[in-house]
Amino acid sequence: MPSHIKVYNTLTRKHEDFEPFDPPYVKMYVCGPTVYDESHIGHARTYVAFDAIRRYLERRGYHVIYVQNITDIDDKIIQRALEERIDWRDIVERYTGEYLDQLKKLGITPLINPRVTYHIAEIIGFIQKLIDKGYAYSSGGSVYFDANTYEHYGELSRRLEKTMWRQEDDVLKEKRNPYDFALWKKRKENEPYWESPWGPGRPGWHIECSVMSTRYLGTRIDIHGGGQDLIFPHHENERAQSEALLGVRPWVKYWMHTGMLTVRGEKMSKSLGNIITLKELLQKYKPGVIRTWILSAHYRSQLEFNEHSIEQATRNHNRIMNVMREIDSQLSEAQPTFYLNDDELAVFNKVLNLFRGFHEAMSDDFNTSEAMKYVMEATNIYHKYIEGKESFSLLITARMFFELADHVYGFSVGEESKVIAEREKELLKLIIETRSVLREKKEYDLADRIRDKLLELGIRLYDKGKETRYVIEK
Repeated sequence: MPSHIKVYNTLTRKHEDFEPFDPPYVKMYVCGPTVYDESHIGHARTYVAFDAIRRYLERRGYHVIYVQNITDIDDKIIQRALEERIDWRDIVERYTGEYLDQLKKLGITPLINPRVTYHIAEIIGFIQKLIDKGYAYSSGGSVYFDANTYEHYGELSRRLEKTMWRQEDDVLKEKRNPYDFALWKKRKENEPYWESPWGPGRPGWHIECSVMSTRYLGTRIDIHGGGQDLIFPHHENERAQSEALLGVRPWVKYWMHTGMLTVRGEKMSKSLGNIITLKELLQKYKPGVIRTWILSAHYRSQLEFNEHSIEQATRNHNRIMNVMREIDSQLSEAQPTFYLNDDELAVFNKVLNLFRGFHEAMSDDFNTSEAMKYVMEATNIYHKYIEGKESFSLLITARMFFELADHVYGFSVGEESKVIAEREKELLKLIIETRSVLREKKEYDLADRIRDKLLELGIRLYDKGKETRYVIEK
């Protein structure tokens, strides 16, 4: 039986037993992008990390309801539209399309991608209820949350002194307290707006996620995730307004946050000019390689992008994929196993131990870095003990382990099917037999030319004595 899952909760700063509110369902909300620019590798880190968490939970028998929002109205979107002198909706549609396409390429599939502008009525209703309950107030056409009315404000971010809460200095004169935050922003000239009981305007940033998460996941959420940079003020404010209105605590059971990403030793930022977009990365590397690189580190740790780290991820990914393909190739010819000798039984138990180690690592706060060690060890065991053997039992057990790892890591995301038709198999068999004759006649140059040409076509040959087998790589 796999270990009980433990999760590090940002709110308590403790590892806690994972017990969802309503098992076997897990309600999971991850903050998505503000679509004013291209997604970058920092975004990818968060999206892939939580996708792996979702995948592992599903493997453990949970049904994950996964929601990841899109902020499609914001100061940055408006500013970008003004700079380009185009309609703000054109900015939104451009980058929303790119974001969804990139999610698909990375194998990430939230059940719902709610957009803010589709939920204006619900947002207005949520804000009005906060006003009615005395947690918010209108002022000058805007609406603000009164942070003094929520006694647990600052606990998530550990900002317990009110002097640390200051927000939105440009509208201080409208607030009761300098640390109150906007729920509804009054209309400014040349900005998009919607009608509301407090006048024309648009939603504040934080209210959006509270409304969309509760609409689709209800009043209790198991996991709320995002990058560490969202803890304050975004997640702190979400927690305050949601628990105030809903009257439940905790509203979110486990707050989870990904660590910082650095590029060649420096924090990624526009001022340093070291932003690497996800589009650039996908043009240069396979989706499976990107996922392998991101998941080589624990989701809460710092992740470094440099040439060495991505090259190492490429080597690991290729090694894993080649072993998976070789096993599939061997399985197509393997016969049922009626007896395992002592050596084979020892290998069989080695593979079973990999399952145990993998689950223990993933059950310890989804430690993909530690679990990866077992995946790489599986490739070593294959090459040392299983490669070239015809033991169906060893092959199928190893394949089951790699299938488990692939489900979580997504090594094969973006890979085309490697199945070839029977006629092509027979033709390839004839080519290999012809090459074997050439090798027997010591016509190695021609035999090597055939091998190299097949490799260009994505078919790798493995010679062992007089026997030759093949693996379809692409």
